[in-house]
Amino acid sequence: MLDAPGWARVGITAPSYWLREDAALELARVIADAVDAPANAPSSQQSILPL
Repeated sequence: MLDAPGWARVGITAPSYWLREDAALELARVIADAVDAPANAPSSQQSILPL
């Protein structure tokens, strides 16, 4: 959630329902992207060593 835009983190407490809904959808997108990201993907700077 820390990678989410500031407006989305603050927007979930907004008085207007449409802003809270937009903020919630943005937070959900950021969380879903983090879950879908491969955890052990090798970096382009990391060398692959033979076993």
